[in-house]
Amino acid sequence: MEHHPAAVRLTEAAASAVQQHGAGNLLRIVLIVMVLGCVLTAWFLLRGYKRKDD
Repeated sequence: MEHHPAAVRLTEAAASAVQQHGAGNLLRIVLIVMVLGCVLTAWFLLRGYKRKDD
């Protein structure tokens, strides 16, 4: 079994999605991943402000 870097696998998956379903579904996938990334980043950054100063 060959070792493929994550970038190569991601590129192959994106190319496969474009060939099977067109560019519209690829755009949806990119937007969903972007929104999820923003939500996780906001959660990570804002969780530090939840400290209680008693």
